[in-house]
Amino acid sequence: MLKLYAGRLRPTLIVLAVLLCAGCASTKTRTPSDPIEPANRGVYKFNDALDRAVLKPTAKAYDKASPNWLKTGIGNFFTNLSYPFTIVNQLLQGKPKQAGQDTARFLINTTLGWGGLLDVASGAHLPHHDEDLGQTLGVWGMPPGPYLMVPFLGPSSVRDLPSRIVDSVFTPLSWGDRTAYYWVAQGIDVVDTRARLLPLDSALERVYDKYGFIRDAYLQQRNYVVHDGNVPEEPVDEELEDPDPSADDAAGEADTPPAGEGAAAGDESDTQPVTPAPTP
Repeated sequence: MLKLYAGRLRPTLIVLAVLLCAGCASTKTRTPSDPIEPANRGVYKFNDALDRAVLKPTAKAYDKASPNWLKTGIGNFFTNLSYPFTIVNQLLQGKPKQAGQDTARFLINTTLGWGGLLDVASGAHLPHHDEDLGQTLGVWGMPPGPYLMVPFLGPSSVRDLPSRIVDSVFTPLSWGDRTAYYWVAQGIDVVDTRARLLPLDSALERVYDKYGFIRDAYLQQRNYVVHDGNVPEEPVDEELEDPDPSADDAAGEADTPPAGEGAAAGDESDTQPVTPAPTP
């Protein structure tokens, strides 16, 4: 389960970083996308306590003990394992070009890159993509539904939650018997992903409402990736629009004197005789 949590954290890193750098401060206001917020907050407290007690200390020790080249290779390896699932979803979304590019990335990095430890495909100018079932359902028109904070898995939604289960089926590590090596690999993936989040911890501690901040960052990021960056503008609330713009025009005309009256008044003031000052 922790592998699934780690997989969803990766694409959220950029959004969290941008919002933190912008000084975003979230307040404890209810949002329509989070109808079960009290329950979600309870789950978040559990996840946060687990992170502070186990995951974060382990990630800090891993980050301190591991050289950069090793952490880069581990990150490349698990990113490469995600491509089969990405390719399937690209085909389901009608993106054959991206599917071909990521198929080439997977084959090149798996063979020439020592099983994905080296990102050789980037040297061939093959772009990286990230797709999942939640994005596919969003492209097909399914709304995200209520926001969910899932135990061990972290932020999700009704639309994205099935992707967590399907993702594990298409991961090459799960194609064989789930021996001790499988679970060790899952643990390394989780710890490596958590280590990548460590630079954001100090800034996140200064946020007024961490739960609301993480929720908003997650929902924004998911909306962004579903629309491939072309997020449609939200409709303007009709109550905020001017109900009768003609009335404003009429009021403006009433406040403005007719041109003739203004000119006449000006002419009268110009033609008034000037009384000379008395001569002493």
